[in-house]
This record gives sequence, C-alpha cells and structure tokens, in this order.
Amino acid sequence: MAVNFDAAGIGQLALKLGLASDFQVQECMTELDNKKAPAVDLVRLLERKRYLSAWQGAKLLKGETEGYFLGGYRLLYRIASGSFGRVYRGDDPLTGQVVAVKVLRNKWMQDKQKVDLFLREGKIGMEIRHPNIVSVLTVNQDNKTGQYFIVMEFIEGGNLRDLLQIRKKLTPEESARIIEESAQGLAYSYQRGMTHRDIKPTNILIAVATGQAKLVDFGLAEISEGGATGSQVGRQDEKDKDYDVAVDRTVDYAGLEKATNQKAGDVRSDIYFLGSVLFECVTGTPLMPQTRDRHERMQARRYQEVEATLRRNGPALGVPGPLLNVLAKAVAFDPNQRYQTPTELVEALHACRGEMRGEPLDGPERSRTPAGPKTLFAVEKNERLKEAFREKFKAQGFRVLISTDPAQAIKRYQQQPFHAAIVNAGSIGDEGIEVYNQLLAESDAAGLDLAAVLLLSESQVELSFDVNEHERGAVMVFPVSMKELINTIGKLVPEKEVEEEQNDQD
Repeated sequence: MAVNFDAAGIGQLALKLGLASDFQVQECMTELDNKKAPAVDLVRLLERKRYLSAWQGAKLLKGETEGYFLGGYRLLYRIASGSFGRVYRGDDPLTGQVVAVKVLRNKWMQDKQKVDLFLREGKIGMEIRHPNIVSVLTVNQDNKTGQYFIVMEFIEGGNLRDLLQIRKKLTPEESARIIEESAQGLAYSYQRGMTHRDIKPTNILIAVATGQAKLVDFGLAEISEGGATGSQVGRQDEKDKDYDVAVDRTVDYAGLEKATNQKAGDVRSDIYFLGSVLFECVTGTPLMPQTRDRHERMQARRYQEVEATLRRNGPALGVPGPLLNVLAKAVAFDPNQRYQTPTELVEALHACRGEMRGEPLDGPERSRTPAGPKTLFAVEKNERLKEAFREKFKAQGFRVLISTDPAQAIKRYQQQPFHAAIVNAGSIGDEGIEVYNQLLAESDAAGLDLAAVLLLSESQVELSFDVNEHERGAVMVFPVSMKELINTIGKLVPEKEVEEEQNDQD
C-alpha cells in the first residue's frame, strides 16, 4: 500500500532505515526545494543520483520497513529468482564491496532438509577458491529476520543461458574457451574430492568485462564417498507434488547414472553435461530433447541416442571436426569411453582450440606463467624487511605486494595468481609453513608456476620436516642476506616465460 508521506516524510523514513545518509537526503531536499512535494518526487531524485536503487525506491514508496538489509549487507535489487531462493545484488555499506546475496525462500525456512541443503551449498562454496569458481564469502542466518543467506562475489554480467538467448549461438572458439575454463574450475574442485552435480548453462556465469567463465552453485556437490545413488533418486514418488528441490535439479544426472549403472558423484557425469553445454553453445540447440516430464528425463534412451544425434546433426550445424571429436568423447554413453577427469577435458579442449586456429598439434605448450605484471607477494610483519622487499624486488622488475595476514596470500593467489612469494615464518609464526605448502598446492592445482621461498628462524629449523618438497620452492634459514634471497627467487622464477607473457600484453 502506498505511503501518505510527503517529500520530507519519506526522506526521514529513508534516513531511519539507513537507506540514505543525512547529507544525501538534504542535498536532494535542497534541489527539490519543496518539503511538501509528493514523496515520489524525492524518491525519484534519490534514484537518479544513485543514492537509492529503483528496487529500494519501490519498496520505500509502499511503506515497507524491512527487507533492505541482511547480515549487515545492503540489498540493492533482485537479479535472479528460482524455486529454492532469490539472488540480490548488494553491497557492504562500510567498504562499498559489491556482492551477490542469495536468500532462501521463506516457504522453505521451516523445512530442515531444505535449510540443510542451502547451508551446505554455502559451506562448500567457502571451501573452494579458484578463478573459474564463484567465491562464497559467508553463509549465515540474519539475527533480525531469521532468513538464511549466502554472500558471494558479484559477477558483472549474466549466465551462459542469458548469453545464448541474446546471441543464439557462439563461435566454436569462444564456446571451447568457456567450457575449458569451466572444466578448469571443475578440475580444481575434483582434486579436493568434490564434483558439481548441476552443470547447466544457468550455472556458468560469464563476466562481461573479461568473458571469463565461472561455475556457480555447488549446493548439490557430492563428496567422492558420499551421497545418494542415482537409482535412489530415481525411485522418488512421482505423485509427490512437493518434489524435493535437490532431486528436481539433479534428475538429468539421475537418469544418466541409472542408465549407465553408475553411482552419484561420478565426475564423468559432470564431464558429460559440460559436453552437452558445449554442443548447445556452438549450435544454439540442445543435444538432448528438452522436457519437463520427469519420467521422460529418466529414460535410458534419452542418453543412449545422444551419440547418434551428435554424428547426425553436428557437422550440419557447423561443429568443426576437432571439436566434434572432443564432444564425441565427452558425451559417450559408456562412462569408460569419456574423459576420465576434468583435467583430461581441459587438455583436450586446449589442443582443440589450437588445432582450430591452425596451430600444429605439437605446437607451443600452454603457458604455466600467471597473467599480468610480474608480481611478488610477501607475508611479513617486520617493518624493516617490508621496506627492503619493496625496494630491492621492485628494482628486479617485480610489483611487490605485502601483507601481515598469511590468509591474504592464499586469498589473493586464488583471485589473481602471482609469480613469486616470500613467507617469513620467522616473523609471522609457524603458520607460515602451512601457508607456504598451501600456496604451492594452489599453484599446482591451477596449472601455474609459483616461485616460493619460506624463511625460517633458527628455532624453527626442526619444523622443516613439515615443509613439502617442491621443484619451485626453497627453504632458507636466518641469517639470510637480501642478495641470497634475490638470487634464490631469480633461479625459481621462469624469467623467459614472464618476459614473453608481458611482451604479448604490450
């Protein structure tokens, strides 16, 4: 119901609710120059100046006083909606960080199974950090409203389904790149014993600025030993109108795994559906018949006919030969005939893209050097050493980043891999050893080279047994000269590759 406030009244309500600052309201009131003007006039002015979003303005004019904040995050407008939850664009009022906030629908809040599934999605997301996976920042329950919510990094753009609806189909090169990047994210999660279980175009987000693909929604992910089998899913009572959300979202997986007698959680199922998405990207048409009938979606013939459909329609729909070969293996009905790991699919797609560009099959290998300027990240608390690192390594051509928080090194590497790292366990404590090990593990998972040096104090020498050996890692015990440190980093960093990468960007 619309409010009866005038401009001054609606301004006071916006202030009370924390939607706008006193300065913003006063600025707009001065420009409006009429305290008795209709409330809508002030709201529209606040919207034009971007102090309020249109979604907030509409709620404000209805007199709604709740639903603007969750867990300290401000909701700006709704960007997606499904049977399980709604997703909003939001921000942190204190830092201005833009986020996506996924909120469990009110009708599921008393359903323990749905709540557990939702919380599991958030907790799984917090455990995996990769450039091709949407990062989950927190999962919680709002103290005031009781609503469950997940806060994620915000991807400016849309999902792959949105992109296909606009462009109808993508070029073979672009399609292969998107699925290769998606497979890289899947490879990272699989190395941690986790599969996705819900690969489809809406769960692949595309960043508008870079075109980078990111997997989202690991809510139905299976840990390798756990989870219900596909046959158990298939026996769900078809007459149950309140069909379980999780079952509905994985019915295609259940049908495939029942037809091939495989357990749920098999990563080759994810590979199969990545192949299906790849075909749709290139041709603009689904590889399997589309139906909302669960019984039809569970029929074995739906999956058995895919190989024949690919052979019959692929060439006519413009699928290049090299890509057709990759697709044929990805969507093979027999799981043993598919790529056995996501890494195998990544390598096949990378080679395929080179072949489509006319590169020889034995052409240059994929670069293991991180993109961007040559960067060194140091974890250090000693102020004197901080300044020395900045001065000396900048002179060596590095961009130098320094933090006193070991966790920031991991977080930064997951978001934007760097070329070298120095972890001084002598100043930050024994935690530095764990961070050093994890950084090198992250680099291996990403298929990138990282030169890492761990500095130990003399009292920590006995802890060196906890340090993992690595060809691009080195352990040095104080006293260490800056010259020795620079020489060690220089030997570990593949200088030639970094120079070539920078020349390509120039």
